[in-house]
Amino acid sequence: MPKESREEFSLRKFVPKEEQRKTFAKVFDKGTIEAVHSLSTKGHFDVLEHVVSTGKEAHVFRARDQAGNSRAVKIYKIKASDFNRMQRYLEGDIRFKQVRKNKQDIVFAWTKKEFKNLLLMNKAGIRCPMPIAFQKNVLVMEFIADAKGNAAPQLKEAKPRDLKKAYETIVGFLARLLYNAGLVYADFSEYNILNKDEELVLIDAGQAVLTTHPESEAFFERDVRNVARYFSKQGLEKSPGEMKGDNKAEKGKI
Repeated sequence: MPKESREEFSLRKFVPKEEQRKTFAKVFDKGTIEAVHSLSTKGHFDVLEHVVSTGKEAHVFRARDQAGNSRAVKIYKIKASDFNRMQRYLEGDIRFKQVRKNKQDIVFAWTKKEFKNLLLMNKAGIRCPMPIAFQKNVLVMEFIADAKGNAAPQLKEAKPRDLKKAYETIVGFLARLLYNAGLVYADFSEYNILNKDEELVLIDAGQAVLTTHPESEAFFERDVRNVARYFSKQGLEKSPGEMKGDNKAEKGKI
């Protein structure tokens, strides 16, 4: 019988199902397996239960800690990530001046950036996942579940019942990002907002930039257009100009 490798032993500890272990081993490299094992050993989660979502750049797993609490574990794929896109949001960010331009370092910096952005967003009063820990290309955070315990759906899949309230919530997100967190989200869309039983939750914060970023104004303008377009499609007519006015009005409330 062949001797079990260190990676296989590590996987068996936090991925109990054999079929999932095989899939995990095919998708992620040795360094990623070691990072996940390290985070698990430190108590940030106990086991990975199943995949919640898959994308070109990252997989998100539902995990469970020893107390039975659910966690989200987001793992960026080093080989498959869009490095040119990531660099656009990293360059010009004073927090990441020394990042080398190789795939691994860019993905590691992106993971750290998402962790830091989520901290700023939580502090600013924006509803988003609470970040717990990160290592290399692995980020552990709060799992956003609906009333049944399942992963909350994207706004794209679950249109809010009260469009006006949803609009006001998202304008509040924009205002708090800008004035409280000093950030521009830079990727507002119905794919990056979860509808948790009519509570909206902003996710995927890796691309968010500081307001000092050279492209922050252009990113903000794009966010406003995207939000206005979404609500207009849903039947709540909004223009980018109107949204900017609402955003300024929201500033006085926060």
